[in-house]
Amino acid sequence: MADAASRLKGILEQLLGSPLPVRIRAWDGSEAGPPQTPVLVVRNRRALRRLLFKPGELGLARAWVAGDLTVEGDLTVEGDLYTALDLLAGLIWERDEDARTLGQALRDPRFRSAVRRLFAMAGPPLPPAPPREEVRRPRRGLHTKRSDKRAISHHYDVGNDFYEIVLGPSMVYSCAYWPDPPPRATLEQAQHDKLELVARKLALRPGQRLLDVGCGWGSMAIHAARELGVSVVGITLSHEQAAYARKRIAEEGLTDRVEIRVQDYRDVADGPYDAISSIGMAEHVGSERYLEYATTLHRLLRPGGRLLNHQIARRPQRDESAYQVDDFIDAYVFPDGELAPVGTTVSLLERAGFEVRDVESLREHYALTLRRWVANLESAWARAATLAGPGRTRVWQLYMAASALAFEHNRIGVNQVVAVRTPDRGASGMPLRSRVWGEPGSA
Repeated sequence: MADAASRLKGILEQLLGSPLPVRIRAWDGSEAGPPQTPVLVVRNRRALRRLLFKPGELGLARAWVAGDLTVEGDLTVEGDLYTALDLLAGLIWERDEDARTLGQALRDPRFRSAVRRLFAMAGPPLPPAPPREEVRRPRRGLHTKRSDKRAISHHYDVGNDFYEIVLGPSMVYSCAYWPDPPPRATLEQAQHDKLELVARKLALRPGQRLLDVGCGWGSMAIHAARELGVSVVGITLSHEQAAYARKRIAEEGLTDRVEIRVQDYRDVADGPYDAISSIGMAEHVGSERYLEYATTLHRLLRPGGRLLNHQIARRPQRDESAYQVDDFIDAYVFPDGELAPVGTTVSLLERAGFEVRDVESLREHYALTLRRWVANLESAWARAATLAGPGRTRVWQLYMAASALAFEHNRIGVNQVVAVRTPDRGASGMPLRSRVWGEPGSA
């Protein structure tokens, strides 16, 4: 009888209808597949059962998070994980209109035969329990204040020490702003430059009031107060973030200028503000609540005040009603998060009363940032796994590496939208001629 790796390779190639793009090492130590490619290590038969009972992305993710499936090699140096994810894209069922569905595939006798062989190889036909890191709840009653707080806690209350490893000293959890070309720049300098970019786009000046929605660990609030003399209110739904931010603010001697609140954006009632920054928060709002979000921010701005909305976007679909939230991201990373095309975001901001004045894509910047975060995580893997648990650490590694590739391949993007609450008489306060935002004096 053939060894486990050879049998598994044959079954998978029959299911795929094409040669396997990676090498496989099975639980018995045998290997099969093309040389000089990443080695996908199938550590036990349970990995096969996970794929059988949840075909596609979620099954692969469960096997990865549980440690049943991994990629061999020095991931930081060799890039094996990135290569493997690219090559394995064909193993994941696509969900667009042109994709072959599982139901269609099962009508093929050869496909059914391969599935039967995989079941026989997988062992007892019982579905393994999902890893404990998976969020299990029905997708209904989304984006209430209670559900949003629960979702934010799942993602951000992992432990500040863990995020210090991933993000580095800047503690900024959104894409940095890299020079062109970027190779010698540090992550910390690129994050500082991003905060400066936001400040320039908002034209922040001493004595103004800034509302930082989704303030994270306080980096934007501290930058605006310390560098520009702005008074800042930062809001977050994460108690761990708020405690960390307040400690940093006290250490900087900025408690007279910066207030951090554990507060939902819908509960802010002390406007008007001169400017609002929302950096990497709007992805949590949800399509059903987005107009309410935009209208709330419009109400909180003074006439002539600016909004900087920094938000990840997806590509538009031919049938927008067919959009589905990514299974892995929803179950393990950002519960209840939703992405929208940038055009949808701009339209909703305009419906809320804003005048949109500038849209800048930072897609390539986010890919560079994510690769630095992955490198940070992998360089301190043992400590990260001690702090957050091995499963959660594998979640973050997979999601950040996969996201880096998604940005590089233009499957998702990220955009900074500058919008103004233009008064009735039309005086926006914006410069007559567009200047380069990345240059000093460009506000």
